[in-house]
Amino acid sequence: MQHSIEMYLLDISNSIESINEYLGVEKKFENYESNKLLRRAVERELEIIGEAVNRILKVDPNINISNARRIVNLRNWVIHSYDNVDNIIIWGIINKDLPLLKKQISDLLDSRNSSD
Repeated sequence: MQHSIEMYLLDISNSIESINEYLGVEKKFENYESNKLLRRAVERELEIIGEAVNRILKVDPNINISNARRIVNLRNWVIHSYDNVDNIIIWGIINKDLPLLKKQISDLLDSRNSSD
C-alpha cells in the first residue's frame, strides 16, 4: 500500500468519525432532516469520502472497498445534483453503508500498519 493510499484512508476514517460526532449518540432522522447545517456538514463529509475513494481507485483499482464506485457516484450526485439530494437516501447510507465502510477502512489501515 502506498503512502498516498494510507492518507486517503485516514481522510475517509476521519470523515466517518465526524459524521458520527455531528449526529450524536441518538441519531434521529427528525433532527437530521430539520437541521440544514447538520445536513450540509454530513453531505460535505460524504463528498470528502467519495473524493478520497476516487483517488484511491486511481492508484489501486483493486483495493478491497465494497461499492467503491457507488461511493464515488454518491459524491458526484451530492455535488452536481445538490438540489435533488434526498434526505432519506442519505440517512440510509449513514445507517447502513457507513458502518461497513468504517470496518473496511479500519481493516485496511490495520493491514497497512502490520506490514510496516
